[in-house]
Formats: sequence, C-alpha cells, structure tokens
Amino acid sequence: MRVWILRDYSKCVGCRLCEIECSLKHEGLIWPAASRIRIHESIYGFPVPYLCVQCDDYPCVASCPTRALSVAETGAVLVSEDSCVLCGSCVSACPGKVPKIVRGKKAVVICDLCGGDPVCVRVCESIGFNALMLVRKPGGEVVKSYLNNPIETSRDLAKKLGVV
Repeated sequence: MRVWILRDYSKCVGCRLCEIECSLKHEGLIWPAASRIRIHESIYGFPVPYLCVQCDDYPCVASCPTRALSVAETGAVLVSEDSCVLCGSCVSACPGKVPKIVRGKKAVVICDLCGGDPVCVRVCESIGFNALMLVRKPGGEVVKSYLNNPIETSRDLAKKLGVV
C-alpha cells in the first residue's frame, strides 16, 4: 500500500517534536540533524515541514551509482547503509535536495516512512496540531502537491496571510 505524508503548512507551529521523534526512532537519541523530516522557518512564524515527496520517477534512486537506494512497497525510499558511499548523487538528483549527508552517519538520510506508520505523524496528531497526516492509497499513485523548496513555501504562506 502506498503511503504519503500530507502536510498542512497552516497548522504547523514549529514545535519540532516531529524531528525529535524521528531522530529517536532512527538514531536512538535526540539528534534533529539526522531527522528524516526537517522544519524550515525562513520567515519567522511560518514553519514548513519538509521531507521526501516520493517523486513518481525517483531521480534519487536512479542516480545512485551503488544502487544503495530502493523503493519500498509504501513508496518510501530505502537506504542500504552497507552500499551507500556518501557520494551525494542522490542529493544532486533530488529536485528538492531532500536526502541529507549528515556528519557522523555512514549513509545518506531520507524518510523511510517508518515502514508505513510514521512517528512524526503520530506525534503531531497526538498533540492535536494535525499538520502532518498519513494518506494511504492501495495500488495507485498518491495524489500530492509538490513544493519547490521550504523557503518558497514559507514565503507563499506568509503572502497568503498578508504578512509579507
């Protein structure tokens, strides 16, 4: 079943609990730099949750010279830590530059959707913000809106609200 994390930017308050929960799940410690989701706030008061949008053609996967990246049944990009050489070709190929090379990690970091039950969505729902929502769609493409980058998204949101 395909899974995607829908984001409602107007509901994000920038608490960064999603980053904390993600790093705890994947790293076993609070390490926001290694989180698979990032909150960008290029304009104060307009935080933007930013993570992989699972492009239809997966340019990051196609660009990997060691085949360290693959696509899971959920649609998430999976990273083989044994095969990744941190060359950065996936980062360059990604339209949103979402994969991260994190100091201290042996492989690139990208959202794996927590196997279909993302902790970032659970924590956001549990505190009542609902800025992140899980969308499941069996056997088909996931309908999603692509964002160019978090800076443009922050500016667009600020303009809609008449702040900028």
